[in-house]
Amino acid sequence: MSDIETFEDLGLTEETLRALKDAGYTKPTPIQAQAIPHILMARDLVGLAQTGTGKTASFTLPMIDILSTGRAKARMPRSLVLAPTRELAAQVAENFDKYGKYHNLTKVLLVGGVSMGEQIKQLDKGVDVLIATPGRLLDLFDRGMMMLADMKVLVIDEADRMLDMGFIPDIEKIVSKLPPMRQTLLFSATMPNEVKRLTEKFLSNPRTVSVSAPATASKMITQNLTYVQPRDKKKVLTQIIKQEKVANAFIFCNRKRDIADLCAHLNREGYTAAAMHGDLVQKTRTETLAKFKNDEITMLVCSDVAARGLDVQGVSHVFNYDIPMHADDYVHRIGRTGRAGLTGVSWSLATKDDDKYIKEIEKITKSTLPVVEVGASAKSRPAQKPAENAPQEKSQPNNQQKNQGKPQDKKQARPRPVRNADKDVKSAPVASKAVEQKGKAAAHTPVDNHEQPLEIKRADHKASGGRLAKESKLIENYEKPNANNKGRNPRYKDDEPSDVVGFGDDLPSFMR
Repeated sequence: MSDIETFEDLGLTEETLRALKDAGYTKPTPIQAQAIPHILMARDLVGLAQTGTGKTASFTLPMIDILSTGRAKARMPRSLVLAPTRELAAQVAENFDKYGKYHNLTKVLLVGGVSMGEQIKQLDKGVDVLIATPGRLLDLFDRGMMMLADMKVLVIDEADRMLDMGFIPDIEKIVSKLPPMRQTLLFSATMPNEVKRLTEKFLSNPRTVSVSAPATASKMITQNLTYVQPRDKKKVLTQIIKQEKVANAFIFCNRKRDIADLCAHLNREGYTAAAMHGDLVQKTRTETLAKFKNDEITMLVCSDVAARGLDVQGVSHVFNYDIPMHADDYVHRIGRTGRAGLTGVSWSLATKDDDKYIKEIEKITKSTLPVVEVGASAKSRPAQKPAENAPQEKSQPNNQQKNQGKPQDKKQARPRPVRNADKDVKSAPVASKAVEQKGKAAAHTPVDNHEQPLEIKRADHKASGGRLAKESKLIENYEKPNANNKGRNPRYKDDEPSDVVGFGDDLPSFMR
């Protein structure tokens, strides 16, 4: 196909060529130059190309010529284009309007988020092109609002995105209801195993057209990576926008809850920002995208719902506020800029936790993302040091610092608490002569209360009165042997208490 230089060389009809001339297109892109001739020959096709290379026109242009002859019947569409998102389906519909304006073709857009009433009315009249998302199509089919027996051409657009969104079972169900004699076209930026299985199951001897390595970024895009602390993301993003003099940009977030917060921050900084994600109603999403295309909005903060297939001319920058968890999404995100031969710039704000995702991106793109330091970014927070003027006496050394250089003794690791013997003796009531007879030396001897002589404890108990006196009486009664406990209790021998091994001569009173 190297000799194809203009659209006239592709064999398109005069009406289609006139529409292309009105749109200002004269030279086809590589994917268009290779795919359109095979499609016009009614061959099944697998088209692999990176985003922004004109895949949508590569199947809409030949489909218009194929469908230019014939007439649609009520509730029996002649062709079907399946798209993963409402925005991409709407963009495909715009392509049919732009390139088929000199053909008498009818189309209907079946997407969720809007009323079914008008869609059903259009189906009743008969349509040549049915552009739909899988969910709404199956919903109307199950209601008996259409038949798929007259389908001539099937297009599965962004097949890898269909896989990511879990639409593969729905696609298999839809294809099972189509006639076997049809032309099937599958377009994708990557070819995972599940999508490859679809091609083997539903396509008949397809031709494969690949104009670039799967999941590669356009060479027209300057990629930048900067490391930031999570709390500094907004600050760094604003700083990059100012220094780069961004005209308009897509800003991608992983979580929908972060989109509204980031929009509010950008609006406070003086930028016109709006949100786009799957939870918004279709009317709001359509109006927001239209304002962004008309430069009424300069910053479109969005989820991955806007990462595939959206064609907005002249987007200068793409920001990955969050690093995507799937490497393929990175390629599609930055593909919103650098389209149609124009240059673009992408910035990715990463944290330390994103290193595993960065490695996957570099692995699939077979390139290394250049790291650029911006303001407070690029370096992790250094270990905090104590202030120079901080008082040293307040800082308590830990156990390792205390014991550093000393032999570790298991018994010293957790020393038992030592009671203040002097304090205990002084606070005890001295009310008996037995205590005075022991002298001041005995009173001030630093011994544990448990090691005091038995007669001193008895005297203290008796002198204290109340509960202690009763306890002393019980102790005396317990120590008197009798016929019932003599011989049965091994602690007694000849009516006298014997020494107990391990406690010395002074056995604590509570164990007697």
